[in-house]
Amino acid sequence: MAEIIEVKGRRVWDSRGRATVEAEVMVGGGAIPSATGRAIAPAGASTGAGEARCVDTALAVENINTSIRHALRGLDASDQAAVDRCMIKLDGTPDRGRLGANALVAVSLACAHAAAAAAHQPLWKYLAGERNAGLPVPQVQIFGGGAHAKGSVDVQDYMVICAGAGSFDEAMQWTAEIYAAAGARLAKRGMLRGVADEGGYWPGFKSNEEALVELIAAITDAGLAPGTDVCIALDIAATQLYQSGRYQLALEKRSLSAEQWHVMLLRWIEHYPIVSIEDPFAEQDAAAMEAFTRSAGAHIQIVGDDFFCTQASRVKDAVAKKLCNTVLLKPNQAGTLTETLACWDAAREGGYRGIVSARSGETEDVSIVHLAIGWGVPQLKVGSFSRSERMAKWNEAIRIEEYLGAKAMPYPARKLFGK
Repeated sequence: MAEIIEVKGRRVWDSRGRATVEAEVMVGGGAIPSATGRAIAPAGASTGAGEARCVDTALAVENINTSIRHALRGLDASDQAAVDRCMIKLDGTPDRGRLGANALVAVSLACAHAAAAAAHQPLWKYLAGERNAGLPVPQVQIFGGGAHAKGSVDVQDYMVICAGAGSFDEAMQWTAEIYAAAGARLAKRGMLRGVADEGGYWPGFKSNEEALVELIAAITDAGLAPGTDVCIALDIAATQLYQSGRYQLALEKRSLSAEQWHVMLLRWIEHYPIVSIEDPFAEQDAAAMEAFTRSAGAHIQIVGDDFFCTQASRVKDAVAKKLCNTVLLKPNQAGTLTETLACWDAAREGGYRGIVSARSGETEDVSIVHLAIGWGVPQLKVGSFSRSERMAKWNEAIRIEEYLGAKAMPYPARKLFGK
């Protein structure tokens, strides 16, 4: 038994210089801890209406140091479901709004880290149990827009997927070359405006499609083949564009109906090697999402983020209605590790793919890398190929791949994307 003997919360700072909460859980058989786990709650800029609700950081810290601490002391940290049930019951609200999802997710993850440390295992191995582990395929942002770059472009993320890479390490090498090539092209054209929230370039494009053209050019400049070596993934974050039943493209001063937006996305898929689109339609626009899934779901990943908010019940409902085919997993949207895993289980049972994702407000915490590997989620989305809160996660995956060596499951890029 990894008995919880102490729980502490503290204020720390995220990648946007905003306060967030770190939890520390100590376990042992007596007054002296034998193992400790820590985790930090991230925060998103574009959030879905169904996300578990965060509270002010000071209140979240106070809640950890008082009511959560008193409730969890004496419990077994290795019984993750019991720990999370205790916190959910203690909160007593449907949206985790009393104690705060930021408090709950930090403590939930810290408990998992403490239990793994008590078992003398890294978290990924502890979560994997007897299953063989493998590395996920990374989705890496090159250009940032939307809420992450004050609308520099309307689309939130233009990302690359190294579909032809034979390992995680090779995918990172290719991504580094693409990222450098993209930056050089922007600088040469006088279009480099800075760095977006997640580390991607903040571009000065004149249209959303220009970003696709430039991304293809950067892949080619890096000596790689678009559509064979490297494919494109988009996060539209369409809820942010949706106003009065239409999709507003501020950059292009255009207002599109759902049908017009649908046709534009299909044209992009036809002309560019796009294999994944996240939140192509707003969370309120279920009919449009259903129609788009019928049109494109057999050919590309249609990823639900705001649409699911890491809620198992929403995934089950979408499976029944044939909406989307891939779920984005963000632990702080759910509130606890147990609820996040339940969402992934519902996705797998429905035949959906999964992507573990970071948030735009991140820290040095690398927990999500361990979740993706330990749970066998085949893709990982962390942000771009710069800024230390992003690189800490990519580098952690490289270390784990090296540790696994020949014991790693086959790298799934070619299987997932047919390259």
